Amino acid sequence: MSNPVQEFNDYRSRMNKELLSEASTTLKRIFNLDQSTFQKGELDIATKELLGLVASTVLRCDDCIRYHLERCYQEKLTKKAVMEALEIATVVGGSIVIPHLRKAYEYWEQIELNAK
Repeated sequence: MSNPVQEFNDYRSRMNKELLSEASTTLKRIFNLDQSTFQKGELDIATKELLGLVASTVLRCDDCIRYHLERCYQEKLTKKAVMEALEIATVVGGSIVIPHLRKAYEYWEQIELNAK
């Protein structure tokens, strides 16, 4: 049976490794900036991940949505908290984000299923 969470993580890891093996200093700095931005600061990591999830949903980036959903789960955010953030994203982004909202809900369900 297919496991979308594992497939996504495997693909992301493999392609990041390939990209960074030949990346310019600029691209490496962008990757590092992204990673360091989501570390604890004045905002805790869970809040930052929810912000990333909302921004990714408004921008309609399914890969980013998946990434932030997994990070939200790792930060022990509840399904209700994640859904509330996705509601905010839908209000901000408008009805065009609804297909991404469906995919996000389905992916969260898969994350929870994998954790059992």
